[in-house]
Amino acid sequence: MSSPPMAAKPMKGILLAGGSGTRLHPMTLAASKQLLPVYDKPMVYYPLSTLMLAGIRDIMIISTPADLPQFKRLLGDGSQFGVNFEYRVQESPDGIAQAFLIAGDWLDGCACALALGDNLIFADHLGVMLRAASNRPQGATVFAYQVRDPDRYGVVSFDESGRALEIVEKPEHPTSNWAVTGLYFYDSRVGELAKKVKPSPRGELEITDLNQMYLEEGTLHVDRLGRGCAWLDAGMPDSLMQAGTFVQTIQSRQGMLVGSPEEVAFRMGFINVDQLRKLAERVKKTELGRLLRELADHAVSA
Repeated sequence: MSSPPMAAKPMKGILLAGGSGTRLHPMTLAASKQLLPVYDKPMVYYPLSTLMLAGIRDIMIISTPADLPQFKRLLGDGSQFGVNFEYRVQESPDGIAQAFLIAGDWLDGCACALALGDNLIFADHLGVMLRAASNRPQGATVFAYQVRDPDRYGVVSFDESGRALEIVEKPEHPTSNWAVTGLYFYDSRVGELAKKVKPSPRGELEITDLNQMYLEEGTLHVDRLGRGCAWLDAGMPDSLMQAGTFVQTIQSRQGMLVGSPEEVAFRMGFINVDQLRKLAERVKKTELGRLLRELADHAVSA
């Protein structure tokens, strides 16, 4: 008899929170960009929540030698959220794709999602989209969003049928206004493919070159985020303020939490209601604590 097929390994996640944050100087001269506040939570909470919403429970945080201890102090081992955190140093900001080389042995042939530490994605149906991306057995998935300044991003162009044609990093003359967001899903080959990425003219291992490999073999899925979605790159003063205002508006007007790993952990079943109450108690003097307590109370009475 033939042996039954081996179950696929659970997808892992990488949260890249390195860089020097030069576009936010002087704020980032003393603190990591990803630890700055976006309304009532540190910036890193938002991409972390996104990875958890995709069902990912093994997450590596990559940051600079100076900043990594602060992330450990903030996040610990992840057990409070029902997940597992690992930490690695990125000695110098040599490109997003470098994250897969840093985490290569830890990935150990697993599929992987990568989230940039300064990106916020919000949508009512985001969980469905993320889990669809994480469950694709082969290829890669990226998300595209229409922007007014596409020359700042990796830009994807489409043919008349909506199929992705090419991705160009920070083009001088963009062929579309669809920017690739800072959230990427890859199959188990990503660790090996990342080794083939060569430094770009600006000396970085570009994530766009990795995405182009999948595109050329016909296995890159580009999911376009429409009107019901919001994507914010909080890496500049204006966008940092816009992100904070957006979160404040949603939470104060709708009573709905945005970017809360505590809430996501509970809704995903990673923690129970008693553990949620303990997390609420840690921040009991804040509006976040009140909303978490309300969530726990509602779950008990439902």
